[in-house]
Formats: sequence, structure tokens, C-alpha cells
Amino acid sequence: MKRGKRTWMFIFIVPLALCVTGFPPFSEMPAQPIDFPHNVHAGAKKIPCQYCHTGARRSPVAMIPSVDRCIGCHKIIAADKAEIQKIKGYYERGEPIPWVRIFTLPDFAFFNHAPHIQAQVKCQMCHGPIETVDRFRQRPAIEMGWCLKCHREKNVSVDCYICHR
Repeated sequence: MKRGKRTWMFIFIVPLALCVTGFPPFSEMPAQPIDFPHNVHAGAKKIPCQYCHTGARRSPVAMIPSVDRCIGCHKIIAADKAEIQKIKGYYERGEPIPWVRIFTLPDFAFFNHAPHIQAQVKCQMCHGPIETVDRFRQRPAIEMGWCLKCHREKNVSVDCYICHR
């Protein structure tokens, strides 16, 4: 009998509790090796996204900035701060910063940043108001329906082959 009560609880009570209390966020921020504040760089300092993410305008992948890109500014700017000292350590050891990827797509889906940048789609359209957040999270959910809605609104192709190759 105990087993039946437990099964009933998981089938009915747990989903009900989640609906009442709210589901956890779909994408928690993974721990990163460097605490990188986008609100300082893209917000307060108004550094364009493509300054650091150099691949966005010419390739499928936006690319994570190299340690050389980071140290280029931070040899001088805020060089005494603890997080910058971590960057300096990677640079001196000749190691890349082991950033944890946040945006991922299933293997069967393909996305190319370049045509979106060339069409002047703002980064915030897919990535949210990145210039206002100190810790980056995947917002909104990048799902097929969401992409199709945007393509239809902008009157661009919804041919399956664009994303599924």
C-alpha cells in the first residue's frame, strides 16, 4: 500500500506543487572560471558584442573571446582586481579560459550567426538584454517554435533545410 501512495504522490502532488510554486528556471547560470559582468562591458562601457564575439559576423559560431582579447584591455584596466588576476594567470600560462558554454542546440539543429548579424538582428533579440545582466543565463528558450515565430514575423524563410541539415 505504501508504494501505491508514493506513486500517487509523484503523479499528482509533485506536478501540482510545481505548478503552484513555479518551475525552476530552465537555464541556471553555470559556474564560470571568471566572473564576467556583461552589464559592465556591454552596458556601462558600451563595448559592442562583436568586439569580443568576433565570429558572429562571419561564421556560424559567435566565438568565445580568447584570453588575448581579454588581456588586451586588462593589462591596464582594472589590472589589480581579483577576477582580472585570474585572466592574467591564464594568459601567463598560455592557457585558454575554460568558459562553460551556455547556449547549445541539439545535434540535429544548425544555426549560423552571420546571416542574422548581416540582417542587422540585434544580439538581444535572441540573447535577451545582455547589457543589463551581471550573470548571463540562456534567455529566452531557444526552441524551434520560438525561431519559427520570429522568422514568420520578419517574413524570412521557414524552410526546414535552413536549420536542419
